[in-house]
Amino acid sequence: MDDLLKPDLRERVVSRGLTYPTDEELIMMIISTGTKDIPVEILAHKIVNVIDRTEPAKLVPELLKIRGVGISKALAVASAVEFGRRRTCHLEAKVKCVNDVLPFVKTYAMKMQEHFLTISLSGAHEILGINVTSVGTVNNAIIHPREVFTEAIKRQASAIIVCHNHPSGNINPSREDIDTTKRLLESSEILGITLLDHIIINKTSYFSFREHKFLDEQLTG
Repeated sequence: MDDLLKPDLRERVVSRGLTYPTDEELIMMIISTGTKDIPVEILAHKIVNVIDRTEPAKLVPELLKIRGVGISKALAVASAVEFGRRRTCHLEAKVKCVNDVLPFVKTYAMKMQEHFLTISLSGAHEILGINVTSVGTVNNAIIHPREVFTEAIKRQASAIIVCHNHPSGNINPSREDIDTTKRLLESSEILGITLLDHIIINKTSYFSFREHKFLDEQLTG
């Protein structure tokens, strides 16, 4: 087998970052080796061509048609493509209601620990990014406004939506959730970045502070 990652490629990627390598070189790092008859560079080139012309649902069987690509390499490439799709599919999606956000955060409902997310939005309420702000225990994630607004400021966001999961399955906000929301509202007014909603999710449902008028109560309470 042809050994992929020649030291010079490894060193260049480490020193220059993952934006440096070509698409073929990224694939080389995923599949690691070629075969006795097919150098890894040629195999990577063929894989990129298949990715370019194939819809995701059919990617694995199409990759398996390439001589030198077995099930392990096909699944590794397809998994990387899917992971990238999941992490970027939200970009520029416009948020008009809670249901516009849920598809992009639903995977966190399956987590066994609380994950607190910050969703940064443009002035047109298009998603600029989704960041995990904090990871807590089974029933608690410690949140500080500084952590929530850091990424929003970096992205020059005009508004944010925050979201966290309840591994217990109880969708109702705790006293800590309400207190956290109040602190975030106070900070949002100071920073000029609107807090549009705080969403709690479990495997089957959600709770929206906005829909339940909790944000209005906090502003006037």
